[in-house]
Order: sequence, then C-alpha cells, then structure tokens
Amino acid sequence: MPLAVVIVTYHSAGIVADCLDSVTEALEGIPSARIIVVDNASTDDTLDVVRKTAPHAEIIARKTNDGFAAGVNAGFAVAGDSDVLVLNPDVRLEPGAVKALREALAVPGTGVAVPLLLGPDGEPHPSLRRRPTTLRALGEAVLGGTRAGRIPALGELVIGAKAYSRRSTVDWATGACWLVSAECRKALGPMEERFFLYSEETEYLLRAGDSGYLVRFEPDAVAIHLGGEQSTSPELWALSAANRVRLRRERDGHLAALGMRLAVLANEVPRALLRGRDGGAKHRRAVRELLWLRRWPVADRTPGYVCFSAQDWWYHNQAHSDFQLMRSVAGQRRVLIVNSIGMRMPTPGRSTQVTRRILRKLRSVAKFVRRPEPGFHVMSPLPLPFYGSPLLRRVNAALVRGQVRLVCAALRLPEPVIVATIPTAWDVVAPMRRRALVFNRSDRHSEFPEADRGTIEELEGALLDHADHVLYVSHALLEDEHARTGERAYFLDHGVDVEHFRPRAELPADLAAIPGPRIGFFGALDDFLVDFDLLEHVATELPDCSLVLIGDATHDMSRFERHPNVHWLGFRPYATIPSYGSGFDVALMPWLDNEWIRHSNPIKLKEYLALGLPVVSTDFEELAAYRDRVRVARGPEEFVAAIRESLAHGAPQPAQRLRESVLTYSWRSRAAELVRLVESG
Repeated sequence: MPLAVVIVTYHSAGIVADCLDSVTEALEGIPSARIIVVDNASTDDTLDVVRKTAPHAEIIARKTNDGFAAGVNAGFAVAGDSDVLVLNPDVRLEPGAVKALREALAVPGTGVAVPLLLGPDGEPHPSLRRRPTTLRALGEAVLGGTRAGRIPALGELVIGAKAYSRRSTVDWATGACWLVSAECRKALGPMEERFFLYSEETEYLLRAGDSGYLVRFEPDAVAIHLGGEQSTSPELWALSAANRVRLRRERDGHLAALGMRLAVLANEVPRALLRGRDGGAKHRRAVRELLWLRRWPVADRTPGYVCFSAQDWWYHNQAHSDFQLMRSVAGQRRVLIVNSIGMRMPTPGRSTQVTRRILRKLRSVAKFVRRPEPGFHVMSPLPLPFYGSPLLRRVNAALVRGQVRLVCAALRLPEPVIVATIPTAWDVVAPMRRRALVFNRSDRHSEFPEADRGTIEELEGALLDHADHVLYVSHALLEDEHARTGERAYFLDHGVDVEHFRPRAELPADLAAIPGPRIGFFGALDDFLVDFDLLEHVATELPDCSLVLIGDATHDMSRFERHPNVHWLGFRPYATIPSYGSGFDVALMPWLDNEWIRHSNPIKLKEYLALGLPVVSTDFEELAAYRDRVRVARGPEEFVAAIRESLAHGAPQPAQRLRESVLTYSWRSRAAELVRLVESG
C-alpha cells in the first residue's frame, strides 16, 4: 500500500526542518512514499524552510487557519488511496519508526498504529489513553492525572512502564504521530474540524474503534515529541478543557456532557483558586470557558443540509438511504429532514390501504418538528399532494415552502444545501435560497405504479436540468441520463451501517420459536418491488424450511395463510433487525423484473453481507460487482435451487470475508464524500 506523510504546520519555521530531516531518513527504503506539508496560513518563514529542507515535499498552502483537523483533511484529500502517517512538526522520527508502524498496521483488524513517544529528555511520554468518561474526569480532578491513571476506572491516562514496553491495543492516543490505513480512512471519512484544536484526534480514533478498527500501540516505533505549548498557554489549556466537554456532548448527548462539564470544573476550580496569580492563570481561563461554553470554539460557517426525503421518518424504514446518509452528515453539519410530501393523494381503486396511509401521515404531521438525534431534525409539513392540477401544485408548493422556511429560520439555516430525493420537491425548492441543489437520483420515481407518470417525469426532468449535482446509486441509470447531466452526474454508492449490522448471538424470542432452517427477508414488502409469486413458489417447493418475512406490507399477505411454513412477523424496529437477520440461514432478495428494480441498488444487499449471510437474489444491474459473493437466479426454479445450494454449502465466501467486503462502505464515508463534493466547489 502506498504511504503518504502529512505534516500540518502553523508558524513552525523553528521546528519543521528537524522534523522533515527525520522523516526523510525514516522513509529510506520505502518506495513511492510522499511527504505532504499542509500549512495553515503561516505568516513566518515556515514554507521557505520546507522548500529548502525538503524540496521533494508537496506543499498545500491554505489561505486560512481552520485548525489541525482541517489541515489533516486537506492532506487526506491529496493522499489518495494511501496509508497516511500524520505528524506534528515538533515530532522527530527515530530510524525504523515508519517500518515498525507499517508492520503494526498490517496486523488484521488494525486501522491505526501509534508509536512510543519520548519527551525531549528521552523519557516515555504518557501518550496512551482510555475512553473519556465522567468518572475518569472526576478521578483526575480528585487524584491528579498520574495517580488516577494507575486505576483504569478512574483515569484516562495509561500509566506505568510495563504498558509502554509491550504491544497492545488502546482506545486512543495523543495525535502527535499516528499511521492510519487507507481502508480505515475510507470507512471513517474526514476528521471533525469543529473542535479546531484538541479532541479531534480523540474523536477520530474513538470513531475508528466504534467502526471495528483497532488502535494498535507499537513500542518498537519510536518518536520524540517536543510538545509543551498547551501546558504554558492559558488559551490552549482552556480550549483543551472545553473540548473535552464538547467531545462528550457529540458522542453521548447533553446529559453526559453536563456530567463531564461538572467533573472538569471540579478539576479546574481548585487549581484556579490555589495556584496563585501566575500558576492559576490557565485554570482561571478554563473555568471561564467552561462556565460560558460556546457550542464550538469558532463560529460555525459550514452550511446546513435540508433533505426532502422520499420516506417518512416516523413510519417508514429508518434504515432507508435518505435517513442513513443524512444522519451521518449530521455528524458534521446541521441537518433538517423534510418527510415525504408524496407523489399523489392515496385514492380508492388506485392505492392500497388508503385510510391507513392517510391516518399515518396525519399522525406524522402532528409531530411537525422533532430532534431524534443531536444535529438531526425531522419535520413533517402538511402537504396537499394533488399533483395533477397545476393550480393545486402551486398552492401545495407555497404551503410546504412556507412551513420549511419557517423551520429553517428557527434552526438558523438561512442558505442550506438542499438535497431532493422526491421529485415533487422541485416545485417547493425552485425559488428557495440555497448554497447548492443536489438531486439524489436514488430511483426513477416516474416508474412508481401509483404515480402520475407525466407529472413526475416533468418534475424529475426539472431537477435533472437545474440541480448543481445529480447523485446516482445505479450505474445503469447514470448511463441512461449521462447525456443530460454530464459532469454534474456523480456515482455515490449506498453505504451500510457496519456498526449496527453485526452478527448477534441472541435471537428475538419470536424468531427463535420458528423452526429452522430459516429463509428470510427483512425490509419493505411493497407490491411494486417484491415478487410475491416467487415467495409463494419458494414456500411450496421448500416445505421443510421456514420462510420468515419481516416488514410492513402494502400487499395482501393473506395469500400466505395456507402455507404453514410462512411466518410474516410484520414491522420490527430498526434496532432489532440485525438480531432477526442473524437468525436467517439464507437471506433473500426476491425482486420483480421491472424498470424500478433495473435502476435500483438495494441497501439490503450490503446489510445482508455485513451480517455474513448467504444471499440469493433475482438478477439486476448493480449485482455485477457482487457475483462472487451472491448467488443470482434468473427464474423460480433457479431461485429455489440456489437456496438449496446455500443451505447445503453456505455462502460462496466465508462469513467473515463477506462482512469485510463491505466494511469500507460506511455511511460516514458516504456522507464525507457528499460533503466534499458539494462544498469543494
């Protein structure tokens, strides 16, 4: 794997030369290694020193200083598909350090490798850390960091010579020097820039652990870290203290952040009072910062995102791509989801379950605006979905637009990035102020059976012509429309919640009570997507197997009542779906052969693979890249035969390899790709 060394500088003229000399020596014998220096708008001679010391280095001269993470992200952007060694300019690598870190990174499951850091005196620096908790912050306040660190439950610092003399895995480590794999970077996306300085590396490495990547300590890799600026600067000390609270808020919510805030205050207040005018200055600054804590250290100038979804958060599958993508964007930006404004009014004779659909929409509208997660708001406007009438279309657009503008004003989203998945959003968003318009072309909605095809095609056409970016998850659909969208077209594959979709040992009681082997499907049982004739054929041909169907249905499911081996469990909460899927012996994708499916890319495929399940599917375009992992059938008899083969021999690849094949498709990485696409222009 190629290697890039990213060094972020800011007024570093006095220290960066020795860093570059040590890096050049440490990279000897490593082919194709690159040095990338990202400078955050230094006004001293930093770049002159870099050019003189390392003329082969690539330089990114940024026009503003937006913090350490912003510099690292700029380096990530040009590093391509390389492993990246991130360095502070006050680090000096010892010979062999890079080689040892790369060997540590090659250990299966590792996403980040960190070295043994020594201080200027040659003594080990306590750089390894445990997960931050309120109890540990309180322990450090009472006992001091070093004493508390000797008791794992009470201290964040990892203390003791033994811990720094042997290889181990840790929750996180200080960010002066760390090597991250290309795979891990792709899965995690960028570093969080809003901290500006301090805690950004904590958040990133903890996120790596959350995503299944180990942070590995390698004592044979040695680096010297000069450090010291934080301990002498009141401003930096206060920023570090405040960011501990912000980190806890972003990861665990406001209640946990309150506990952390009180614990950090318990550490700072006595020292502010007892250490005199000079010794207590940095602690007094920290107390002021904690008492009047701003949401972020600097003004947040990033745009918010408003997504007009094709689904409704309150009664549709919350694993839908709109929601998954925007929930991940909400980790970096403020997000407002506008629940589906529909493509038609449900009417008897044309729509199924009319009364039920109208009532559930009214219940959703009654919620109006809620915040299910930090930074992630959901609103349900009251629409008048009569899209066949030009007059009523204008009335509906004005009605919905007024509601969305009101909520945007309340959430301080004056000029958001607008993401439209449902075509009927065009009438609403056309005159709205916006940073950019993104058409999320996840499906060809004009093929929806109940839609007014002519009207929806017109609205799709308007979005295709006027959107700044058109996102596709289907190569087939992208190719069909490329002449129209040109350079504005962008393939953004679906992600998968790899943290959520892990195999579970304990099965739900209702599933455990169903005899095996179990052939299963979870998701929307929509009559324009699912081949119910094929499912009935499976039930008939495999009477000794249990066919388990999980999901809300728009089809009449009474047809399966005559099959004792069919078990329709109905809707189950998203949180429980991996437990149900873990009980499947074979997972099914029994799609109809129609235009909707031909231009689709079901998320379900990656969810099944993340669970390590054997998958049998009908054929469609986007399966082309998965035929080594999925059994594809082109008719009812082939479908049944593929199920039998899967029951007898398992999946074409081992379960762990199936899971590993989709680990890089995290929703965080998809969100990061979207943000880069929209905001880089």
